[in-house]
Amino acid sequence: MTCCAVHAAWPSMSRRAVLGAAALGAGVSLLTGLTPGVARAAGQTEALLLTCMDYRLANEIEAYMTARGLRDKYDHVILAGASLGAVSDKYPAWAETFWAHLDLAIQLHHVHRVIVLDHRDCGAYKLVLGEGAVKDPQTELASHVKQLYALRQAIVTRHRHMEVEIGLMNLDGTVTQLV
Repeated sequence: MTCCAVHAAWPSMSRRAVLGAAALGAGVSLLTGLTPGVARAAGQTEALLLTCMDYRLANEIEAYMTARGLRDKYDHVILAGASLGAVSDKYPAWAETFWAHLDLAIQLHHVHRVIVLDHRDCGAYKLVLGEGAVKDPQTELASHVKQLYALRQAIVTRHRHMEVEIGLMNLDGTVTQLV
């Protein structure tokens, strides 16, 4: 049914109210289709995952987390550049967003681990740090390691109980865990 057809059916409602009701109905039907494990409003998850927004790796990230036995057991925060987005001074609101999400994940889902996955050939690294920061594989790795270590240290400083895993994903989906 189109918006106009719905509006004709409910002439006493404003167009905004009709659209709001339609959106609410769509949200409810999406929620009813979720499995009980996904639909829990509160509970315990295994981790909070921070990744980049790069669409090229969406399937690889899901496959990586599933292979680790973490499917439907993590909260997911997405920032351009992943660790870079959370620690860069260029976009301070992104860091605020990350910390707010982490604090909520701890309160709502009792998160005890953060997994941060940066990836190779990251456009955010090129834009924020410049082409020189990713000019060759070794320099690119060093740039990621610097940001990942800085974020890990900041997380542990704020939340001493938190486990933090950091890694670098290749475009084929393989991950190098960093110590």
